[in-house]
Amino acid sequence: MATFRSGFTLWQLVGGARELTEHPSVLERIDVVLRIMGPAFGGTGYGKGRPLVNALEDVAQESLLLGDFALAQRFQRFAAYAGGELFLEILENYYDEEARHRSEEGMRRMVAIGADRVVAVLDALSKDNPEATVADARDLFRGIALSVDHMGLGTGEGGIRLPTRERRRLQQYGHMELVLRNLPRPASTEAARMVGDFLADADAGLLAQLLELKARRAGLDALRVVVEDGTSSESALHARLKNQEWIFGGAYVAELARRQYTSDTILDIPLLRGDGSLHVVELKRANIKDLVIRRSGHLMLGAAAHHAVSQAQNYLRTMDENREAILAHHGVDTRRASATVVIGHPRYVNGGLASQEIAETLRTYNTHAARIEVITYETLLESAARMLALASAQQDPADRTEEPTV
Repeated sequence: MATFRSGFTLWQLVGGARELTEHPSVLERIDVVLRIMGPAFGGTGYGKGRPLVNALEDVAQESLLLGDFALAQRFQRFAAYAGGELFLEILENYYDEEARHRSEEGMRRMVAIGADRVVAVLDALSKDNPEATVADARDLFRGIALSVDHMGLGTGEGGIRLPTRERRRLQQYGHMELVLRNLPRPASTEAARMVGDFLADADAGLLAQLLELKARRAGLDALRVVVEDGTSSESALHARLKNQEWIFGGAYVAELARRQYTSDTILDIPLLRGDGSLHVVELKRANIKDLVIRRSGHLMLGAAAHHAVSQAQNYLRTMDENREAILAHHGVDTRRASATVVIGHPRYVNGGLASQEIAETLRTYNTHAARIEVITYETLLESAARMLALASAQQDPADRTEEPTV
């Protein structure tokens, strides 16, 4: 069950975003959002629910169609928060400068405390064992890390109770791992100076990119879990791929909010290409036994794959036939639409076929197709993992191949 959110902060952020555009159609849709969020029944509450999420997504889609990708992404995040998929603290980190500064100050204080505790632990280690090595220090901190789950504040007499506000603050500090991951390994006076230099240089943009990378890793891991569960339905796979257009490659700007463009066609994942045209992603189950079959000594796609491709062909034909109406009513060009069918995984295929054999069979099939490509969930996951690895490497210019010394 969805947990819908709203409130003064979101209302304020939407009002501020209104000043960033002059497009009448976008302003009109933002005004719809503000009307929905107006205090209900003369009270102080703010309107929320599915109507608010839909209105925010409408602003995002209109901004996409007008080429204002930054504003579109902003309202997509607003919609994700209103739909219960994003924490308010993440929105504030992106779009509330004062809140971001408060968060950064909290991070600095926590890093300072943590660095101080690290030095104290190393001092104790060196006092007990003057010959301690870097390996000894690693073992010590690895043991501390493995013991964290068994530590607590206590709930009985004499225990410490934290108010809700403080518990939320501690949850925010969980994001610090993104900063700490980039800190130097050795704890020393020089390390402390480097920590200070890093925090001075870590601007909000870098932190935002790191948060985005973390969210993408979590999304990819969640998708992998569902794919590896042989009982997962198409709807379960779709839930893990919603608003994860990056997984399909850099050619797509965003996932469109609207999934139905004709009366008899509901698309799984409609993506907007950089040239403004539509790309359709059709999702099928990962557990397909006859994804690839062997006939007369040759490998070929099985019935399930051919059925999925035929379904995608019908979608594209319908888009072509209704191009003028769709363009006039929704602003999406479907005449040049293309499609990707994601189906099956080598782990489930019968016949003892290797992943490479299945990949080559699909590659041969795709070579003879014009507008539809068929890929497996294995290919999708591996491609997305490579993109994440590349993005992570770009965010971490330091050479980590050398062993740190003390």
